[in-house]
This record gives sequence, C-alpha cells and structure tokens, in this order.
Amino acid sequence: MRILLVEDNAALAEGLAQLLTGAGYAVDRVGDGVSAEALAAAERFDLIILDLNLPEMDGLSFLRAIRARNNQAAVLILTARGTPEDRIRGLDLGADDYLVKPFDIGEFEARVRSLLRRQAGLRAAEVTVGAVKLDLAARRFSVAGQTLDLPAREHSLLELLFMRAGKVVTKEAIVQSMTSLDDSLSDNAIEQYTSRLRRRLAPHGVHLRTARGIGYYIERAP
Repeated sequence: MRILLVEDNAALAEGLAQLLTGAGYAVDRVGDGVSAEALAAAERFDLIILDLNLPEMDGLSFLRAIRARNNQAAVLILTARGTPEDRIRGLDLGADDYLVKPFDIGEFEARVRSLLRRQAGLRAAEVTVGAVKLDLAARRFSVAGQTLDLPAREHSLLELLFMRAGKVVTKEAIVQSMTSLDDSLSDNAIEQYTSRLRRRLAPHGVHLRTARGIGYYIERAP
C-alpha cells in the first residue's frame, strides 16, 4: 500500500516515514502543500496523511483541491488544530479521519490500517483463502494458527492480492502500491515474487493466477 505523508516538521515526518516503511508500506514524503498537490495529481496513493499548517498551500486548501479533481485516496488529517470547528471543516472537505497532535503511535497505526482496509472495501477483521488467513489488524498471514513467514516484498504483494481477492490486480497497480518515488520494481521482479508465492501457497489450497498481459489475482483452489 502506498502512502503520501504531507508534514513540514522534518523530525516528525522522518519518524513517521520510518515507522510506516518499517511496517511494509511504500511512503513518499513532502513538506509543503504545493508539492503535495503536484505529487497527488501525478501519482496514485492509497492513503494521504495530511498536516494542516503547511507552507505554500495549507492542508485544507490541498484537500479541497484534490477532492475537486475526484482524487479517491483516503485522507487522515494529522494536526495540532483540534477544535470542533477544525474537525468539522476537515471532515466536510473530504477527510476520512482526523487525529490531533500529540497522538498515541498505536492509535495512529490502527487508524492507518483501518483506512487502508476501508479503501480496499473490506469490513471484516480478516481475509481467509483456502487454509491461509490474513489478520488485517496484525498484518499477519497464518496457516492453522502458525505464522506464515514471508520476505518483506512477497508479504506486501500477497497482502495486496488478498485484500483484493477475486479481482485482477494489474502490474501497474502492484508497482504503484508497493513502491515510492525512491524505489523501483521491475516486471521480472514481480514475476519472481509471484512464482515463489505460488509454490508456497499451492499446498494450502490457494491459487495465484495470472491474467495474461494484465496482472495477477488470488482465487480458491478447486
């Protein structure tokens, strides 16, 4: 899942970026509203974490601009401005959630997970395909209660496919969701990851299918 972090406090932005990257998300970070608007227009993000007190263009103006272009990314406002009026205005302009600084890191992480689940159209706390279960809160795969350990990139890819189980995920969508501007992911790398995942998943009643020339999808084994 790809996240745009819009925060002008460099220390806070660095800490949050490290936290999110360590959790397996692809993160792009900018410190002003104008740069954020340009990036949001050019790239696809699953979630935007947005400060309101920004240079060049304030957060509410940025939010108004992206919603006017029908940008569907989930938006979590993260700000020191916590009056009821501020909250109401942010939510009315199209924010999906609002968290006031200072905040608890655990609550922040939970809100990020919740918004990403909602963005994928999921309401349940877990997704099960065959014998493999994905705990969406813990972001943990398991088989018969035993953790299914996967390398980071394979885990991120499988999580994306599970969250969209039964739907084709294009190669372009995989690249956009799994990489930031400072990262890259080739078609050959994606094919290697899917090949390894197929071998791991087949014994557990899960088939990873190829939509030739388009992308990949997860379905139950017959």
